[in-house]
Amino acid sequence: MSIPSDSFQKRVLDWFDQHGRKDLPWQQAINPYRVWVSEIMLQQTQVSSVIAYYKRFMERFPNLDDLAQAEQDEVLQYWAGLGYYARARNLHQTARLIMQQGGAFPQTSAALEALPGIGRSTAGAILSIACGQSQAILDGNVKRVLSRFAAVEGWPGDPKVARQLWQISEQFTPSDRTADYTQAMMDLGATLCTRSRPRCHECPLVEHCQAYQQNRVSQFPQSRPQKNLPVKHLLFLLSINAQQEILFMRRPPSGIWGGLWSLPEYADMQALQADLQQNYANWSVQKTLGLQRHTFSHFHLDYTTVLVRVQNPKNNVMELGHRVWYKKQQWPDLGLPAPIKRLLQQLESEV
Repeated sequence: MSIPSDSFQKRVLDWFDQHGRKDLPWQQAINPYRVWVSEIMLQQTQVSSVIAYYKRFMERFPNLDDLAQAEQDEVLQYWAGLGYYARARNLHQTARLIMQQGGAFPQTSAALEALPGIGRSTAGAILSIACGQSQAILDGNVKRVLSRFAAVEGWPGDPKVARQLWQISEQFTPSDRTADYTQAMMDLGATLCTRSRPRCHECPLVEHCQAYQQNRVSQFPQSRPQKNLPVKHLLFLLSINAQQEILFMRRPPSGIWGGLWSLPEYADMQALQADLQQNYANWSVQKTLGLQRHTFSHFHLDYTTVLVRVQNPKNNVMELGHRVWYKKQQWPDLGLPAPIKRLLQQLESEV
């Protein structure tokens, strides 16, 4: 790389002063808690999608103590739709841990990285933006900027490639104006050095960008080696009782959609029918919806939904704890996975 660190920093900061984003909600009333929540929300999620969720979350949980004292159910409800729900569970757990340890937000990388859901880059962002420390970051946007700038070969998820990118990030991180620099690097990746159609001609680093000089911008960062995602198959049961209520099931606290409310699920129609026969004297299948697919990071979920009318329960299903009947007006208060929300909206006229 043929540019001194101070020149790199000056170009980035001059660009930020003129073009950087300064009115995002987490850039106001900056403190470690607000930065932390924004950084967790922004993992795997675009700024445009996060803003409304962040504002709503902060209105309900304006500080660490409010979040720590809340029930996990409510935290998940305010997270529903953002996906990657382990992030919300980790936020809640971390808030409680910090409050148990005296309520002071940790001020070192080691202390932050020891908490659930906080990795090296998130810790660096919190400390640089909220505490003014000289800490490098390497989120998805910064990986893309530095991969192209230095033409770093290989997938950034590979430990060897990640080490190289961390070295570059540390080399260019300044000792002052760290909050602005950190935000500037994120902004470069989010607004100019985008995945597709990057606006290289507007980039302050274009003269020294190796990928641009080699006419290989679209090749960086290199993709993860491809592998075929496995496919899982499920049946969802949408059961409606005589009171026009729907039966929901609480999912286990960990794993996919952990802690959220969903519909009862079955491996096949035989298992679904056996459950109905065990619990109801009268039931009838109204319709079976076509196959739908939801893709997670490591597998595809192909699912079919069976709409059933039930009457005369043989036992009090409502009191089983993990299964509860809810009326239509109660749905918005539940933490529901996005695919289940969409499904209920499609079938709204049926209930």
